[in-house]
Amino acid sequence: MTLAPSRGSLVIFITFVVALLLTVIPLPDWAQMFRPQWYTLVLIYWTLALPERIGVGTGWLLGIALDVLTGTLLGQHALSLALIAFVTYQMHQRIRLFPLWQQSLTVLVLLLIERMISMWVMGVASQPPASLLYWAAPLVGMFLWPWVYIILRDLRRKFQVS
Repeated sequence: MTLAPSRGSLVIFITFVVALLLTVIPLPDWAQMFRPQWYTLVLIYWTLALPERIGVGTGWLLGIALDVLTGTLLGQHALSLALIAFVTYQMHQRIRLFPLWQQSLTVLVLLLIERMISMWVMGVASQPPASLLYWAAPLVGMFLWPWVYIILRDLRRKFQVS
């Protein structure tokens, strides 16, 4: 039995790099709290599209990279993204059947879970609590999900990522 090499690994890697770059691009002070969780949206998409290739380990590595890039407590995002990848993997067959508007609501719940875990870790580390605007980013991510889904799906089809 021969295993065929995975196709499109470079495309997946580039989408994660772009998501991380979008996360660290400077924004005006008023827009900081509305920055979407690009890294989580991309992780959710690839976990839904290719659950046999993208999973908890990828979420953990992406989280460590994000912690290093943003200067947060090492492991804060790794824990939350690994959990999001796990939950997405467990529900991927169900979520893929949903129309985009229901997927957006599911993504909202996943983004809120990611934020709650990050907030819990910040509390354990004795960091000051976040303001109410801390919860705006998941709403923005929910509204962006259809476009993220369509763009990444088209990339996956164009480059025949499997």
